[in-house]
Amino acid sequence: MSMSRRERDPEPGGAEAAAEDAEPGEPESPDQCLSLLPWDRFSAWLHCVCVVGFDLELGQAVEVIYPPHSKLTDKEKTNICYLSFPDSNSVCSDIDRWPPPVPGKVLQLPIMGVIMKADAQISMALPTVHEVDLFRCFCPVFFHIQMLWELVLLGEPLVVMAPSPAESSETVLALVSCISPLKYCSDFRPYFTIHDSEFKEYTTRTQAPPSVILGVTNPFFAKTLQHWPHIIRIGDIKLPGEVPKQVKVKKLKNLKTLDSKPGVYSSYKPYLNKDEEIVKQLQKGVQQKRPTEAQSVILRRYFLELTESFIIPLERYVASLMPLQKCISPWKSPPQLRQFSQDDFMKTLEKAGPQLTSGLKGDWIGLYRHFLKSPNFDGWFRSRQREMTQKLEALHLEALCNENLVFWSQKHTEVETVDLVLKLKNKLLQADTERLPVKTDTLKKLQTHINDIILALPDDLQDILLKTGTT
Repeated sequence: MSMSRRERDPEPGGAEAAAEDAEPGEPESPDQCLSLLPWDRFSAWLHCVCVVGFDLELGQAVEVIYPPHSKLTDKEKTNICYLSFPDSNSVCSDIDRWPPPVPGKVLQLPIMGVIMKADAQISMALPTVHEVDLFRCFCPVFFHIQMLWELVLLGEPLVVMAPSPAESSETVLALVSCISPLKYCSDFRPYFTIHDSEFKEYTTRTQAPPSVILGVTNPFFAKTLQHWPHIIRIGDIKLPGEVPKQVKVKKLKNLKTLDSKPGVYSSYKPYLNKDEEIVKQLQKGVQQKRPTEAQSVILRRYFLELTESFIIPLERYVASLMPLQKCISPWKSPPQLRQFSQDDFMKTLEKAGPQLTSGLKGDWIGLYRHFLKSPNFDGWFRSRQREMTQKLEALHLEALCNENLVFWSQKHTEVETVDLVLKLKNKLLQADTERLPVKTDTLKKLQTHINDIILALPDDLQDILLKTGTT
């Protein structure tokens, strides 16, 4: 199904007005429900749902588009056909009851008997309704989980070859989640087919493979993706009654077209020494028939601690780039963040590196140098920059509120005072639109300052400024 929202003109007094009056995440009143146009709530989340028919001679074809007024291009219809499977679930009445996806509100979304809790940020991503069974997915290659963690952390091109779409998808999602709480910032395709629009781009040998994790099932990919640097082949995902045999990492030249055995095919040399303890702990769990849920908890905690040990030194260094609060002046623009220096960061690792929280030995410096060139670092650092910039804007706004602005305006010209009022109004708008981390009392105090300044001006200017929004 296509996830893009349908664009439409707002109807006066219709859905748009009703959405403003309703509390996000709460059911609308009967009057509000009556004012909604058909499919308004549904189209706030999904563009449409397609019913794909399967014909043994003709192949897949889109038979029904629901709601029927939805538009799809031929390319979109083709992609949907090849990504569909025979199914009897009906993914529509549940979605039509979902509240609007208003940013910043936690919503409860019923779907197929499951209640999802979602923080409806604009960039919200829900990779799967259910959390994947981590140990079940990694069981065929769990001797290499630490190396796989490094490959995902560094955004390396990675292919998962599996016998079914379900196993392919679960394994890709498990890989993406193994660096949590760090967000995986490259592309990932849990189920990639030869009909995908990026097929030519990903299989060409004229350029290096992109930073993406692909999940595939078609044996044809064993040939067309043989030039990719890291390949995982898994058999049927089953929990064996005995400890899985250790499989060595194989060179890519040993990857045969159709009959390769399960394993990891890569020339990658891990930066960190292998952690034998986690392997022994999981092996012991298999011997003692520990439930797979418990094994997954152990594995998830291991990945979490490993990622946090890696990211804490970066968090600590980036926090030091924040200007001191005493440098923030209400009468000047907020100060800029200091530049990230790779050399300065590396110097901090000697005394405040991952060795403070992790006992793992190895080339941590090399791992950091590689990571700083990756899409995951770029995405993480951009997010931190945005957060700290918003914090600086919030502190600047608070500094303004603590000034006697009325007294200031009395010592300046009317032109300067009007300019100040317009800037303060823009500050209030910015706090709202960018969701700055500012207390409600601070915003109220600033609004009071604005009103007091305006009331101290001549009547003609008062009328203009009270009607003026922002510039």
